[in-house]
Amino acid sequence: MKKLFVLTMLLLVAVFSVSAAHGGRTDKNGCHVDRSTGKRHCH
Repeated sequence: MKKLFVLTMLLLVAVFSVSAAHGGRTDKNGCHVDRSTGKRHCH
């Protein structure tokens, strides 16, 4: 039971960290410019 709890917590942390990677707005193609590097990337 403890292993299931730990696995569930790790999965939740992984999902939330990916979904909250950054709050940058994207254009119609799902891309945006990273202000710190000046490079454009897409999701």
